[in-house]
Amino acid sequence: MHTQLLRARGTDAALVWAAAVAIPLSLLAPAIWNGFPLLQWDTGGYLARWYEGYLVPSRSTVFGIYLHYGEGSAFWLNLGIQALATLWILQLTLRVHGMLRPLRLVAIGVALILATALPWLASMLLTDIFTGLSVLALFILVVHGAKVSRIEKCVLFGFIAFSAATHSATLAVLLGLCCLGWMVWPVLRKRIAVSGLVQGSLSLVAGAAMLVSANFALSGEVAWTPGGYGVAFGRMLQDGIVKQYLNEHCPQQKLKLCPYRNELPATADDFLWGNSMFNTLGRFKGLGEEMELIVRNSLAKYAAWQADAALRATAQQLLHVATGEGIGGWTPHTQGIIERYVPKQFKPMRAAHQQRWELDFTAINRLHVPVALASTLLAALLFGYGLWRRKLDDVALLAATVTFAVLGNAFVCAVISGPHDRYGARLAWVTTFAVLIAAARYLAGEEETDADSAELGEEAGDAGLVDLVADRPHMIPVRDIEHR
Repeated sequence: MHTQLLRARGTDAALVWAAAVAIPLSLLAPAIWNGFPLLQWDTGGYLARWYEGYLVPSRSTVFGIYLHYGEGSAFWLNLGIQALATLWILQLTLRVHGMLRPLRLVAIGVALILATALPWLASMLLTDIFTGLSVLALFILVVHGAKVSRIEKCVLFGFIAFSAATHSATLAVLLGLCCLGWMVWPVLRKRIAVSGLVQGSLSLVAGAAMLVSANFALSGEVAWTPGGYGVAFGRMLQDGIVKQYLNEHCPQQKLKLCPYRNELPATADDFLWGNSMFNTLGRFKGLGEEMELIVRNSLAKYAAWQADAALRATAQQLLHVATGEGIGGWTPHTQGIIERYVPKQFKPMRAAHQQRWELDFTAINRLHVPVALASTLLAALLFGYGLWRRKLDDVALLAATVTFAVLGNAFVCAVISGPHDRYGARLAWVTTFAVLIAAARYLAGEEETDADSAELGEEAGDAGLVDLVADRPHMIPVRDIEHR
């Protein structure tokens, strides 16, 4: 038996190192193949914040600063951070469930890399990767805070705060989860500690303070990132509400859009980002006050219409989960920003496969879309099964968290901006991860062992995963050793 333990220890240590290298590299495989980090239309708006010194709608200065410090490495530093953060959150989630085995981590990592949008998110210079990771980080901090070390708690706190500061929609989803946690705490006080809820809530306060501070540092304004009314206006335009409002009020009010009320584009994207009258009227600066007026008045005047449109858009958003939206070759604004402010990276950027229009997600989405939709449904069923059994164990709580995160994300994004595949894909992989954890537990026949999980979490946090495998071989089940 002693010889078997030594062999298991050596095998697991090798697997740990293999996972620590292979998973991050695999997560960045799309960018490595591309020859440059993947870009999106919005990337340039974030990157320009450091240089232009003023606030623009929906472009976080915090994320702009994050991108700026990666310029010297051609942004590979940013991708490295994203890949390592993903590996850390994945293994930490498995660890607090008492399920961290090197081989299991590798197997689940490979499944996520092949069957979900995760590697495309990790390889892209955009805030989307932090949405799903922050949901898992908040879950760990609130529900499993007792199973991680103090250092890890501090890192989780900072990671959640940064993620919340990168995008208002991410902050809204995390805030919704915290509010839900406080609402169910009286019933689940044995599963959710008050200290965890306090820490999770304070991390969002820290994220909001981080964003306002960054805005002030770069623009001199103590303000939130602008743009909420403009984006909401686009969604209302798409639903026909703006046209109805203009038809009813243009005879009495002198609005800039009145002469164009019969020429409005069919979609929000065409209005805000296409060649529309929005450009003619001065974009957000010239039309901002009027869009705010129409949005505020329309919410009250057409309340039933707004509610119906919101429900329809949320339902549609739940089905929009395809990988690759906005990662095609058409990124002229981002390319122009790089050429203007980071000229050293312009040539390698232009030489990338993406800029040569060599990305096609048709075949990929034949797998990714059904996996995402099935995972979302299965996560909801796992949560429902836990309620039916009246036993919300760790896996059921994880399924509940990701289910409500997906619902909250769908509502926030669809109501404010309208349904887009990008918004669904950035969270769909988290539901797949939750389902894989449930499947792994079922196949392994593992029962919850909170005491062992807590011991495992504390020691792994203090000593590290490799030292844990080397120093505590008795934590590896004998059946696993015999299989090996």
